[in-house]
Amino acid sequence: MIAAADFNITRVERSKLNEMTLENIPFGKYFTDHMLEVDFEDGEWKTVEIKPYQPLLLSPSLAALHYGQAIFEGIKAYKNQLGEAQIFRPFENFKRFNISAERMQMPQIPEEIFMEGMRLLVELDQNWIPQQEDHSLYIRPFMFSSDELIGVRPSDKYKFMIILSPTGPYYSAPMRIYVEEKYVRAVPGGVGYAKAAGNYGGAMFATAQAKKKGYDQVLWTDAYEHKYVQECGTMNVFFIIGDRAITPDIESGTILAGVTRDTTITLLREMGFKVEERPISIDDIVDAYNAGILYEVFGTGTAATISMIKELRYKDFVMNFDVDKWQTAPAIKKAMTDIKEGKVEDVHGWMTRVSS
Repeated sequence: MIAAADFNITRVERSKLNEMTLENIPFGKYFTDHMLEVDFEDGEWKTVEIKPYQPLLLSPSLAALHYGQAIFEGIKAYKNQLGEAQIFRPFENFKRFNISAERMQMPQIPEEIFMEGMRLLVELDQNWIPQQEDHSLYIRPFMFSSDELIGVRPSDKYKFMIILSPTGPYYSAPMRIYVEEKYVRAVPGGVGYAKAAGNYGGAMFATAQAKKKGYDQVLWTDAYEHKYVQECGTMNVFFIIGDRAITPDIESGTILAGVTRDTTITLLREMGFKVEERPISIDDIVDAYNAGILYEVFGTGTAATISMIKELRYKDFVMNFDVDKWQTAPAIKKAMTDIKEGKVEDVHGWMTRVSS
């Protein structure tokens, strides 16, 4: 693996942290002192720089602005009971990042740049990791095309960066969700499985329409029949029906293979649930609710972690849930949090230490 000496590191003279507090901090509003930046030119990645967080100077003809070649990831770092900084399952995000890069015709990022660069950056800014409940250091790796010309083709140049943001909870309260039947997030053969920037931009209109109706997010359905559920806003979704935990499968390529989703599946199985990854229709969900066996519905994601859903509306039918009586979603969140914060043994090897 590449050594720290192979990175060009420039430190800030004075930390912005001296002028702020990390308590009750909103998601994605503030950023740490440093960032990582490296350019891909002439078929190779150049010198990696870790330097003070600063604006970028970009050409109006920047290819990413016109043709949308842009991908990203979301990762979190925590401090354990000894005050040591650790990152949750970053290698899974590294693998997914390159899957997204392949789909968007972008170069693969080497492991030593992604992983060691992230480690060094977090180590440098580890004092920014909040230790309050439901707080963490959000890590945002991203890449975009940086050719300065107009022309529909993959770029020859790219920029890879990592920025860090101390953050509180993404969703602070249980959500109200509207089942979307007109607009779609992804189709088979599309880019739904990639963490492409355009996926999120394309979802904003439908989300805005749902918010006008008083809902927090939408539950996406398939493009052909608007029958089978996919993702819930920016999250994967789980349904506790009887003694089973059901989540939409990822085989069709319309759903992001979430790291928190995978973690949740593992923890659910350890709790004794029969986990089913399969197509599930909104009619199945309504039937289970009417039969009194739809016990919990919750979303999973890096930003949200575990987010409970207190209301689900399909057409004019409203399903309400008493989240205060739930056991499964809170148990999953606690189990995940205890691992991240080092309160229990990390038997799965999910945490990556920051200090070398």
